[in-house]
Amino acid sequence: MSITTKTAELPAGSQTLARGLSALELICRAESGLTIQEVAEQLGVHRTVASRLLATLQQFRLISRHDGRFRPGSGLAVLGATFDHNLRELSMPVLRRLAEATHATASLLVAEGDQQVSLAVLVPRGVAYTLSFTEGSHYPLNRGAAGLALLAAGPPEPGERKEVSEARKKGWVMTHGEVEANAYAIAVPLRRSPPAPATCINLISHRPDILERGRPAVVAAARELSTILA
Repeated sequence: MSITTKTAELPAGSQTLARGLSALELICRAESGLTIQEVAEQLGVHRTVASRLLATLQQFRLISRHDGRFRPGSGLAVLGATFDHNLRELSMPVLRRLAEATHATASLLVAEGDQQVSLAVLVPRGVAYTLSFTEGSHYPLNRGAAGLALLAAGPPEPGERKEVSEARKKGWVMTHGEVEANAYAIAVPLRRSPPAPATCINLISHRPDILERGRPAVVAAARELSTILA
């Protein structure tokens, strides 16, 4: 569903908020920033509307403007640090070491409702071919190693996939092609207490042998990060 379609279904007041948040999301994902016209076109609104939305976001320092292009602002750093006690930043050193040690892409994901959401994605350096995905991307919880690991972090549920039950016993889960064709993934849930969201470390590669060899490192990284977050 497009941004225009989603916002059109909302009441007028909610449409304005949704458009503002959508504009912020678009700018955060654009490596070179966006102009007012580009934001207007992607939101499907008049340039004047886009200008008002961007002015408000800039007022709260969520975006900044330079050379006519809008980019993420310093206010986002403050907001990001408040999420789960700066979970993303705390995880980065652990994920970086894991990615470099295994030559595979390491990521951190949390459960939000029925979705798995990626908070951090670290690609190994010096590797000719890697797999990656966008931070902030989300998928259904019942797909892929990360989603199954997040479900395994919770109590047993009636009708859950057998892979979830097995992951709860083994402490890890490996899948193939459930989110991305021909991609292998192994995920380990973190040990966290409520109200912290279910959290996992995920490792992806196009080669299953890399993940098999890297399994002890993923388990160790999850144990280390669990201790840091305790």
